[in-house]
Amino acid sequence: MAEAKAKQCTVYFDEHIHRALKLKSAGTNRSISDVVNEAVKALLAEDHQNLMAFEAQDYEPVISYEDLLNDLKSEGKI
Repeated sequence: MAEAKAKQCTVYFDEHIHRALKLKSAGTNRSISDVVNEAVKALLAEDHQNLMAFEAQDYEPVISYEDLLNDLKSEGKI
């Protein structure tokens, strides 16, 4: 897959976060932009996984609490 063009954006970080980003980028020999991009991609991937899991739940049958209790009792589980 071809690398997407980079877009410039101004982001204001808390001074402690900025200091940590500078240390992380120096320690990994990468730019702050690379470190932030990696973190944002990971966060968005996690959101995507959560959304996919949520959408999959739409296909699960809905059962009332009373029906659930009756099923559990009939199976001898409670």
